[in-house]
Amino acid sequence: MEKRTIRFIRRGEVVALGNVPPDRTLLELLREDLGATGTKEGCGEGDCGACTVVLGELAEDGQRVGYRAINSCIRLAHSIDGMALWTVEDLAGADGTLHPAQEAMVACHASQCGFCTPGFVMSLFGMYQNHVAHGERITRELAQEELSGNLCRCTGYRPILDAAQTMAHWPPVRVDETRLREQLHDLLRPPPLGEGGGRGSAISKPLHPSLPPEGEGPDYLAPRSLQELLAARAEYPKAQLVAGCTDVGLAVTKQHQQFSQVLDVTRVAELRRIERHPDHLAIGAAVTLADAYAALGEQRPQLKTFASRFAGLPIRNSGTLGGNIANGSPIGDSMPLLIALGARIVLASVRGQRELPLEDFYTGYRRTVLASDEVLAWIQVPRLDPTEFMRAYKISKRFDDDISAVCLVIAMHVQDGKVARISIGAGGVAATPARARQTEARLLDQPWNEESAHTAAQSLRDEFEPISDMRASAAYRREMLRQLMRRFWLESQGLLHINLEDFTLESLA
Repeated sequence: MEKRTIRFIRRGEVVALGNVPPDRTLLELLREDLGATGTKEGCGEGDCGACTVVLGELAEDGQRVGYRAINSCIRLAHSIDGMALWTVEDLAGADGTLHPAQEAMVACHASQCGFCTPGFVMSLFGMYQNHVAHGERITRELAQEELSGNLCRCTGYRPILDAAQTMAHWPPVRVDETRLREQLHDLLRPPPLGEGGGRGSAISKPLHPSLPPEGEGPDYLAPRSLQELLAARAEYPKAQLVAGCTDVGLAVTKQHQQFSQVLDVTRVAELRRIERHPDHLAIGAAVTLADAYAALGEQRPQLKTFASRFAGLPIRNSGTLGGNIANGSPIGDSMPLLIALGARIVLASVRGQRELPLEDFYTGYRRTVLASDEVLAWIQVPRLDPTEFMRAYKISKRFDDDISAVCLVIAMHVQDGKVARISIGAGGVAATPARARQTEARLLDQPWNEESAHTAAQSLRDEFEPISDMRASAAYRREMLRQLMRRFWLESQGLLHINLEDFTLESLA
């Protein structure tokens, strides 16, 4: 099988590495192949942030560089081809002068046992590039949100948050973006024949030279157009599809699965776009979760808190909306939201395209209607209707960076005091992301009052038969569905900061 060379920018120079297995993680490449052991492995599943590094990538206009902190433990090494990479070893100046992200950590006494420190520093570096370098002030709230994907087992968050807020106090350090843009543009061009590393390579060597050839065709396919993607999907239907790899990465690190051929959709230009049409948003399947939720929140600002609770920022920076949907996990948070908003998806193949409601995509636990030659291409989300009242609820053991026990999203349209339209998406309560059709039917065309809300709450509790697992019991999940419908009723009446313990169980009867 043909081995693809990885080329990326590190420390201002091109690094070219050949013969890298398609399922090798970026963390393995850094620690085992390049000796960059400052990046740590903590959990191996994208939860703790000890492995955080920062990627730089050209924006679609080619004029800007975007910086994203990501988890290297579940990111495939080949996925950074054509990007810039920073690890904790790359921040200090040639004379040993620390970067403001490092200086602030030292000054605030923010490092304790030190194991998580490199990951925190890299998240701070990403924050510095995206905010401080543009003259923006780091607030406590922003620091908490952007460090939500980093865990400190010594529980010393206060000095780390202090460090985030004081980075701007140190002499500024600038990335030479003019040169970086030129280098990134060069990487988008194929390397000269016979020169796998391209011009100016700092490293140009094959890794794992004893790796035996397997099968036919390239081992890591990263098409740049939809036409190329569909052709590759048709030719190599058994290749493992990946997007942000936040789920497939777990198959590599936790289940020790091996993939001899990978098809990466994240380079496809058409699938990286968000198109704003008069009646809907068309979100490409390769759009990151961070960008997708930002677009959804433009018209629905109440989604900001819900979006920020979708894992930590490094996961949202890598994971894609299409990947979250295609993965089909019953505890994925995007699907209940999109189902409630009436989203439709477009599936594409060399045979053409087909469109269907998102809830019809799933046929069973992690099973979908996707054919072997198809890919999920776009997610179409209707624009906000002025009559819409929508709330999204996530119940989990931790507020930040945790998986839902129950996710419930309700979008209702009331006209003349009656429920004119209603859609309810639920997660964590069935084998697939689900739509609560029975409860919707009970509410449709009914007056929106205490009695109908009470009936809906009882109906929602009885509609699903969830399982008991490590996150919650079945009884808890069913009761939580009922209580969240009660909350929805109270919030529709203008109540805020609700504690349901303040209301008797008969208050809606």
